[in-house]
Amino acid sequence: MWHVVQLLGSSLALSCAVLSMARADDLLQVYRDAVANDAVLATARAAFNATREKLPQATAGLLPAVNASAYSQWNEADVRLRVANAQTQNRQFNSNGLTVSLTQPLFRWQNWERYKQAQLQVAAAQAEFAQSAQELIVRVAQAYFDVLAAEDDAAFLAAQRDALAEQLALAKKSFAVGKATVTDLYDAQARYDGVIARQLTAENGVEIKKRALRQITNRHPKQLAPLKAATQLNAPLPSALTDWVERAEQENLAVRAKEAAVEIARRELTQQRAGHYPTLDLIANRSVTGAGNSTATLVGSDVQSWAIGVQLAVPLFAGGGINSRVREAIAGLERARQEAESARRAAAQNASEAFLEVMSAMSRVSGFETALKSNQVALEANRKGYSVGLRINNDVLSALQELFSTRRDLAKARYDTILSSLRLKAAAGNLGEADVEEINRVALAFE
Repeated sequence: MWHVVQLLGSSLALSCAVLSMARADDLLQVYRDAVANDAVLATARAAFNATREKLPQATAGLLPAVNASAYSQWNEADVRLRVANAQTQNRQFNSNGLTVSLTQPLFRWQNWERYKQAQLQVAAAQAEFAQSAQELIVRVAQAYFDVLAAEDDAAFLAAQRDALAEQLALAKKSFAVGKATVTDLYDAQARYDGVIARQLTAENGVEIKKRALRQITNRHPKQLAPLKAATQLNAPLPSALTDWVERAEQENLAVRAKEAAVEIARRELTQQRAGHYPTLDLIANRSVTGAGNSTATLVGSDVQSWAIGVQLAVPLFAGGGINSRVREAIAGLERARQEAESARRAAAQNASEAFLEVMSAMSRVSGFETALKSNQVALEANRKGYSVGLRINNDVLSALQELFSTRRDLAKARYDTILSSLRLKAAAGNLGEADVEEINRVALAFE
């Protein structure tokens, strides 16, 4: 029996070695595949690029506008002079004209507010895109460790199947020589059959989780690099919950986007109020016209003219539309403020939950590490007791089952610790590719 336990204890190390030789995909590689292929991030990127164009559009409202117009027309006129015996004369001639005009806004408060509003819209869109990038890290890590957890489950069940197969063979042999009861034999057979069924389910679960990862990366994953056997996970820094909550309330990307939305709404209000303000523009134009024959003078002419000046427009009454839009903007500003407050509270709540989940998962890791040592000792004690007749086969099988369960739970607790740490950093607004690189370097066995 003991050599079976030793085999099981080394199964994960053997799996890691095989994965390493096959040059398994690590978390960083999978993340970079996701950056290049994830449809959700691509949608966010396109939305950000579209919003960025609002700034040059708004800038155009502050710059001069130059327009040119030209015409050419054929004219035919019958001219009869009011003198005695005058004959009607038919005049046919061509006339042409070219006008170039320039308008430079001098005072258009709406245009200035629209420009400042566009700057804020770009800042909000940038924060939203950065948030999508952070969410991608969490989604990739979740899918990655889901695959590892499913593979762990399948590997543990496969190892358990091998151990139970040997235990079943031993029970049959002991029953044949009268050292074991039929109950021991049936119990070993039942446990073996049960683990076979669970193993099939676990193998299907691995494929399902891999397909979930493929949905993000658009590439079916190869073998994934597992956690190192002796992974050391550090507590989050700073170590106080209040510090993380304060960071989340101030630096969370969703909060920053909503705060920008408040300023956008405030600029919208000012812009609508500016509908009552006068506008002042600089106007300049240059015209060149020519005609073959004038119907008045009966001779051709060419005229060149310049004009420059300022144009003032004062709105007097717009049917109450401006006042209505002002009231609408006031309501929009209040809505933006409430949404920002809601985002701030949600960020604080997410940070609190993630911090507590990290600490809880780390406690589970510590507990399972201790339990694993106890399970190994208990299994050895049951093995020895069984060999001298103080324990029955069922005791050994139960101890073995407990060992497998603890190994699986320990791995899951480590995955949960890493994922909760990523969520905590995302809540605080400082999650990035460097964190993925750190997990690769510290936690994964891929070299």
